[in-house]
Amino acid sequence: MTSTPTDRQDRPAPEPGAPPAALRAPDVPAPPVPRAAPAEPRRHLARRLWRGRPEDPRWARPAFLGLLLATAVLYFWDLSANGYSNSFYSAAVQAGTKSWKAMFFGSLDAGNAITVDKPSAFLWPMEIAARLFGLNSWTILGPEVLMGVGTVAVVYASVRRRSSPAAGLVAGAVLALTPVAALMFRFDNPDAMLALLMALACYFVVRAVEDGRTRWLVWAGVAIGFAFLAKTLQAFLILPPLALVYAAVGPRTWRRRIGQLALATGALIVSAGWWVAVVELWPASSRPYIGGSQNNSFLELTFGYNGLGRISGDETGSVGGGGGTGSGQWGETGWDRMFDSEIGGQISWLLPSALILLVAGLVATRRLRRTSVTRAAFLVWGGSLLITLVVFSYMAGIFHQYYTVALAPYLAAVIGMGAGLLWERRAEPWASVTLAAAVVAAAVWGYALLDRTADYLPWLKWLVLVGGLTAALGLVFAGRIGRRLALGAAAAGLAAALAGPTAYTLSTVNSAHTGSIPTAGPAGASMMGFGGGGGPGGGRGGPGGFGRNQQGQQGQQGQQGQQGQQGQQGRNGFPGGGTGTGGFPGGGMPGGQSQNGNGFPGGRTGEGGGMAGGGGVGGLLNGATVGSEAKKLLKEDASGYTWVAAAIGAQNAASYQLATGDAVMAIGGFNGTDPSPTLARFKEYVADGRIHYFIASGTGGGMGGSGSGSGTSAQITSWVEKNFTKVTAGSSTFYDLTRKTGGS
Repeated sequence: MTSTPTDRQDRPAPEPGAPPAALRAPDVPAPPVPRAAPAEPRRHLARRLWRGRPEDPRWARPAFLGLLLATAVLYFWDLSANGYSNSFYSAAVQAGTKSWKAMFFGSLDAGNAITVDKPSAFLWPMEIAARLFGLNSWTILGPEVLMGVGTVAVVYASVRRRSSPAAGLVAGAVLALTPVAALMFRFDNPDAMLALLMALACYFVVRAVEDGRTRWLVWAGVAIGFAFLAKTLQAFLILPPLALVYAAVGPRTWRRRIGQLALATGALIVSAGWWVAVVELWPASSRPYIGGSQNNSFLELTFGYNGLGRISGDETGSVGGGGGTGSGQWGETGWDRMFDSEIGGQISWLLPSALILLVAGLVATRRLRRTSVTRAAFLVWGGSLLITLVVFSYMAGIFHQYYTVALAPYLAAVIGMGAGLLWERRAEPWASVTLAAAVVAAAVWGYALLDRTADYLPWLKWLVLVGGLTAALGLVFAGRIGRRLALGAAAAGLAAALAGPTAYTLSTVNSAHTGSIPTAGPAGASMMGFGGGGGPGGGRGGPGGFGRNQQGQQGQQGQQGQQGQQGQQGRNGFPGGGTGTGGFPGGGMPGGQSQNGNGFPGGRTGEGGGMAGGGGVGGLLNGATVGSEAKKLLKEDASGYTWVAAAIGAQNAASYQLATGDAVMAIGGFNGTDPSPTLARFKEYVADGRIHYFIASGTGGGMGGSGSGSGTSAQITSWVEKNFTKVTAGSSTFYDLTRKTGGS
């Protein structure tokens, strides 16, 4: 195949002191694939799909397609076991199938009372699938699986261009077998779309460094813009390394590079800003309330609850902020946060190895020309890894283990590129020793993580440790023992490194995951909810305080709360409560009554945390089980009302909405703390006959209380209890808002 003049012009000349040609190849733009002859386009397309690039080994493309197929099978396996996963977002998907307005704004209900606490773009693929094929687990979670497969493909493609097909396969496998990735690419939170779009942004920037074309930077801006519409400011975490890398090493002149970055910024603003502009300019009276905000403003939500508040811990409307550096309601902060007992098993299996390989990659490419694409790839993927790692380690606000899926594509790419580079240079002692050190780090840390769950496959940790150390010994001499023996050592090292995360991943896909705070791995692998420090007035007693451990199991023994009472069934529960048997520990809030449900201030008795009955924080984070009697009651004359019921807290409302298929108003949004609707507005809805029932067994009114206190949710609850008739259906209690008992 011949090269065009443009190809020859863009191809860099050999650099003084550069490594051999086999190592310089990744810095040369891949030659173009010839276009199909018009006579047999279909046959050529099929051949190209199966064969891949002419310069690749014959096994490369089939192996890549096999990787994608295996990932799809793994992630689709028993997918329906997850049910609606996070019912908060599944209810919004249901609403979007019934109302185009709800779909655009991300409303939690088809009546458009309030939105979810994120922009709506991540809901659109699920809503489109549900509109086409009906609402069920597969249409909700299937698009998330496809995003996972797509992310694996993007990481493979990027690493393969800069290293080799084998390195790309390693990177793709590392990503697919990361436990938190297997969790979140089978879950309906926004993190799946975020991870895919962030990986695409990195890919596009590396492509821009290859040929200097503006279009790649523009596409990167579009990817980050839509990532913003999935999870707001988290999408901007990697902007600094991406922009700085291209500004420093892009192939064009300095002035041209600045102009290109300006165009990319414009693309980002347009792709993210169009939706924001519509929401902000739309009359507030004719759109849903912006969930998670205190002033019905998406900008406030972006820069407050979902933005800077996550860093500082100052999150108005949250169920618990951070405690600054050191400890907080969301766990210990510090440089080792990603390695601790709460998070380590989710993401950190190969993190020490990735850091070793990142340093090695930068050292190995330090003498290459300024525009070296290989070094730029390490800077792009490695810089994204480091900046996300630092922010996650020190953010004092709301933090959940599953957030770490954002690290998975960056980590996998660094592993693939670093291992591929050192393998090619294994004849050099420093390279073989460094590669062996990366395997040792993976084996030792894998042993440590597996040892934390001592009853889970107790033999595996020894296999990982012994196998990894033996493979590392072989890799030390990889340049002198022959290619076959070296390949055997490399394969053994890779198997030892991936054995632990693979086991955790298989446990993840074989377990059902629902609720707001899912975690990957076997039972007991992670314990965290509302973090390590005590609630207000509570003593500190270690991680997992106001939280759940794996798959809804109960927390451990609690420390004392405020007012001299002991919180039970959890460490450092919010203070002042009685006994709770639900997954969320520590008793009620001050002044609260909590029996079997951990109520909030002034709260009523619930019927168990988790999925049972909806009392207390169990109802806040995991919704409620809706009995057949309750469902039958709500379905009566449902078509005559905008909302068949109203409930405190979004998870509680979502459970009833998904069970009945009819809109249920979530008073106070997710936490029950949003001032929507106001008491006056709620009275108008009731007077107009737009709401049929009020669900009494909820989250206790969120942080604002239920039945007492000054919060909007508390005011509405108190008014309803004084003025309307109580109705019981099975174990659930309702108030019929069409039957007054007296009062005003």
